[in-house]
Amino acid sequence: MRVGRVDFGGVVKEINLAFVPEARIGDHVLVHVGFAITVIDEAEAARVFEHLREIGELAEDGAAP
Repeated sequence: MRVGRVDFGGVVKEINLAFVPEARIGDHVLVHVGFAITVIDEAEAARVFEHLREIGELAEDGAAP
């Protein structure tokens, strides 16, 4: 079983890479319940991170995310 270490904003977890045999060190992957399910490019990863930051800002303001 192939596993990788993924950094989730400072929290490092081991995840299963069985579904993404093409994943390499430095790649961005979409993870669900401990499994990397797809490799995404850097531009898509940046968009995801920006949306997550926006959700976090909304939650901090007391508004529903």
